[in-house]
Amino acid sequence: MSHRVNDYSGEMDTDISRVASSRRHSDNLPYVHKVGVPPKPNLLKEITESVKETFFHDDPLRHFKDQSKTKKLRLGIQAVFPILDWGRSYNLSKFKGDLISGLTIASLCIPQDIGYAKLANLDPQYGLYSSFVPPLVYAFMGSSRDIAIGPVAVVSLLLGSMLQAEFDPVKQKLEYQRLAFTATFFAGITQFILGFFRLGFLIDFLSHAAIVGFMAGAAITISLQQLKGLLGIKKFTKETGIVSVMRSVFAAAHHGWNWQTIVIGVSFLAFLLVAKFIGKKNKKYFWVPAIAPMISIILSTLFVFIFHAEKHGVQIVRHIDRGINPPSLKQIYFSGENLTKGFKIGAISGLIALTEAAAIGRTFAALKDYQLDGNKEMVALGTMNIVGSMTSCYVATGSFSRSAVNYMAGCHTAVSNIIMSCVVLLTLELITPLFKYTPNAILASIIISAVIGLIDIDAMKLLYKIDKFDFVACMGAFLGVIFESVEIGLLIAVAISFAKILLQVTRPRIAVLGKVPRTTVYRNIQQYPEATRVPGILIVRVDSAIYFSNSNYMRDRILRWLTDEDEMLKETNQQKIQYLIVEMSPVTDIDTSGIHSLEDLFKSLQKRDVQLVLANPGPLVNDKLHASGFPDMIGEDKIFLTVADAVMTFAPKMEP
Repeated sequence: MSHRVNDYSGEMDTDISRVASSRRHSDNLPYVHKVGVPPKPNLLKEITESVKETFFHDDPLRHFKDQSKTKKLRLGIQAVFPILDWGRSYNLSKFKGDLISGLTIASLCIPQDIGYAKLANLDPQYGLYSSFVPPLVYAFMGSSRDIAIGPVAVVSLLLGSMLQAEFDPVKQKLEYQRLAFTATFFAGITQFILGFFRLGFLIDFLSHAAIVGFMAGAAITISLQQLKGLLGIKKFTKETGIVSVMRSVFAAAHHGWNWQTIVIGVSFLAFLLVAKFIGKKNKKYFWVPAIAPMISIILSTLFVFIFHAEKHGVQIVRHIDRGINPPSLKQIYFSGENLTKGFKIGAISGLIALTEAAAIGRTFAALKDYQLDGNKEMVALGTMNIVGSMTSCYVATGSFSRSAVNYMAGCHTAVSNIIMSCVVLLTLELITPLFKYTPNAILASIIISAVIGLIDIDAMKLLYKIDKFDFVACMGAFLGVIFESVEIGLLIAVAISFAKILLQVTRPRIAVLGKVPRTTVYRNIQQYPEATRVPGILIVRVDSAIYFSNSNYMRDRILRWLTDEDEMLKETNQQKIQYLIVEMSPVTDIDTSGIHSLEDLFKSLQKRDVQLVLANPGPLVNDKLHASGFPDMIGEDKIFLTVADAVMTFAPKMEP
């Protein structure tokens, strides 16, 4: 509760009382700063600066200033291929770190790639293809030193669920694969365009809260999907919702489960989780969870081969095509209705892949204290997916689990991606036949252990503590994914993110201010209960730009506050409100609707014998107010530099 003071001699305002007394007995008025009238703006300059701040805030061409044509050409090539810049200072010491990192993430990515390809309803080799070509392209064009490129669980699930809604991955296998390559092509095009035209800020519209919920929901959905392989179920639902999946699991309980498969899957899942716990508990043992998947594949494959477990109902991989990526340019749909389908699926998958890569890149760049150019990253990711779509790859992006291992293993540059690609190449050429007896259960275990880290309980708790609306956004995306589908969860995440923006824009915070004791500072009376209000003056602060979307709310909210104040003052026989001071420091901009609302507010106040006073409008707002003639309407003497100046000026003039 704020204090209300009825006379000038009270505790509230000795400063104001002193000024009032001096004004009654002297003509020596205190100096009050006036708000300067801004110079007339140059329209072209204003538009240019606005465009620059929106698209070129980082001044990407600053390195080209005052350089020779030859130097500009070299800098331009280095901007497209950063490897030509940092490659000049590359040495053996850095290569040792990159070699260890590359070999470590290769041991992690190979088993993951085979599993993620199945998640996307593609043959296992396509996962390996996607960890061969895209990382090579990224190594030359990417600016992150730590991102490890390849297929990821969430994008694989999203792509698989959206593709199978169009074609059956078994009965229409060729069409399904062609649509996958088409979607990958347009995912790359989407990412490239966003980066080239510097539109990366668009992905920021998907809030952190929505991403946390979406990722957690996707992790649970992916884990539930793996019950098919973990339990050895042959007939399984194609839907991803938890109800359909659990119904399918329990329907197969009597005759569809295979106990040998369950033993293999659960045993190695426990092994993988223990390895992950060891690596998390002691950072020195980061390599334990990194090599655990490969060890699991080797041991389980030997187990199946020696005991011929495939004859007892244990499902195995059976065949992985040998050799490097075959060309797939001719398989991409460039016309017909499948072009539209591929574009839609690709755009959505590309944006999700971009969001994940951006989050990973920023995280590790902050840890190593270097700058990451988001737009260059998008161009690099887009280019690698475009090239990937032409070489039998599906959507690849930065993997958090692999990037974390890459970072912990001591990588220095993107050469670790090149090392990983070389190992994948050797695997495709020499080792793929050895995966014939790899049980599907072990792939399911690897995927489950990998995606568990996407469920961030601590982040959810923090969201609940800090912002309940963020928590609702998180839960909306989470529940949408697990109960309906990945697409619906994504749609809910985007919808709630936009709803939050609209709510904040249309319903800005408006605070009543009071004077903090023994200062000339005026602050929100809810934050500072000891702050005292000035008798006869209502001071409010609008904590937002004033646009067409919130201008009417701003006017109505202030008038309602004024009405409530007058009614309360009548009941207590206190001095009525004679001045309304609007503190405009937080108002960064105002449009014509906002100015019209201020004019309407002024007219409404005139009818109540209340004068409107503005305090500290910013340069842009002040310029627009003067352009509209609003200061002439209320009077130039009603615009002040600070609230304190306004109070000092008008408090002594009020009628008792």
